[in-house]
Amino acid sequence: MTWDPTLYGRYADERARPFFDLVARIGAAGPRTVADLGCGTGELTVRLAGRWPGADLYGLDSSPEMIAKAPPGARFEVGDVRAWRPPAPVDVIVSNALLQWIPEHRELLARWAREDLAPGGWLAFQVPGNFGSPSHVLIRELCRSPAWRDELGDLVREAPVGDPAEYYGLLAAEGCEVDAWETTYLHVLQGENPVLTWVRATALRPMLARLTGDRQEAFLADAARLLAEAYPASPYGTPFPFRRIFVVARR
Repeated sequence: MTWDPTLYGRYADERARPFFDLVARIGAAGPRTVADLGCGTGELTVRLAGRWPGADLYGLDSSPEMIAKAPPGARFEVGDVRAWRPPAPVDVIVSNALLQWIPEHRELLARWAREDLAPGGWLAFQVPGNFGSPSHVLIRELCRSPAWRDELGDLVREAPVGDPAEYYGLLAAEGCEVDAWETTYLHVLQGENPVLTWVRATALRPMLARLTGDRQEAFLADAARLLAEAYPASPYGTPFPFRRIFVVARR
């Protein structure tokens, strides 16, 4: 699967807000090293220089297309976050909207806290918690429908992330002080069928990567119809509630 930086950035402000809400709860005063794992195009990574001007900023993402768009101001690298091992323990590890893509992310979080985080260091991550929302339930049902189950049924994911209490317990067991919470944002999106545009850049990527030509267009048409009914437009835009889960831990 590839990422489309332009499509992903269509609602950049809405996608960036949880990043800043997450970082605001990190209490690190003067970290020497900061790693942004799953950094995307890196625009948010370099914004961390304003918070920690003396830090060595590092960003990692699996998408060459995303890293190709990264601005100056940090060291960026293409790579698999599961294989990432820093040369020395890191003072701050940030991961924004990445871990939902990694089935074994719970084991990964424990390793980061136990081995890759410096004493007194901070680990902060945010994941979507909206897998029970129409934007995801309807797509799962569509993939399982008679028209699409042979091609897409195996791509269905139920709830790949836990709740705040689960992550609290996981990191507390590693000896961390933990703050965990959830927030539901009400994004009001502009444009024609904007929820389709939103999920096309993220949740629909596995399906669209498998389909080609007319089949891809037919799937998008089916998804567009379902999402337009579930998220009707209003005179001021299309309301799109989006739940997210946040965790900040200090070793």
